[in-house]
Amino acid sequence: MTRVKVSSKLQIAVPAAARKKLGIEAGDHLIVEIGDDSITFRPEPKSYSERLRGLYREIWEGVDPDEYIRKERDAWTE
Repeated sequence: MTRVKVSSKLQIAVPAAARKKLGIEAGDHLIVEIGDDSITFRPEPKSYSERLRGLYREIWEGVDPDEYIRKERDAWTE
């Protein structure tokens, strides 16, 4: 845990350890999530599609894509 101080302009500095670990550089954008009594800063992905690529791929393990598409198309004509 690191402590930061809010400046008179209501700004904070991101600690060096956090910048290095998350690869944050000058000019990067951060996403701010506000909780009941907390604030979370996350680096904005450079590419959302790359960030989401492969998400939940485990639900498709063992599923034949051609068979799945065929069943879906058959359901349209019922």
